[in-house]
Amino acid sequence: MTSTIRIIGIDPGLRRCGWGIIETSGNSLRFVASGTVTSDGDMDLASRLCQLHDGLAEVVHAYTPDEAAVEQTFVNKDAVATLKLGQARGIAMLVPARAGLPVAEYAPNAVKKSVIGVGHGDKKQIHMMLKILMPKVEFKGNDAADALAIAICHAHNRGGERMRKMLASA
Repeated sequence: MTSTIRIIGIDPGLRRCGWGIIETSGNSLRFVASGTVTSDGDMDLASRLCQLHDGLAEVVHAYTPDEAAVEQTFVNKDAVATLKLGQARGIAMLVPARAGLPVAEYAPNAVKKSVIGVGHGDKKQIHMMLKILMPKVEFKGNDAADALAIAICHAHNRGGERMRKMLASA
């Protein structure tokens, strides 16, 4: 019998950090929950990072996932914005790691390929495929949808990821 694994996908962002929780058992996927943690743009950077940390920590505590997946960031033309996004991504990786979860990282193109079959696609295609893969899925906004797609990507790749880590440590 295949065990059920609960996965949190996280789409890091300084203003809006999307999260999505799914369960996978064998080849089946089941939607659990999704949402967005926001920070107050009028606050200083450290306070905003605290808001993201506290919000994600509440989600991890409430839903007790077994594994986490975070989207890798791409480099913007604006170095300051890239650095701030990197700091938010650090929070997105820190929270599940502090909870004892293994954290995998996936490039945006790998996430899209895993969900819609190609590495380039628009948000509408991702939304449509989420509804096909998990008919009871609910999400508000692109950030939560992207986080669910990241969780699905991890569900599809987790066996290979675990095997690569085992071979690397041998």
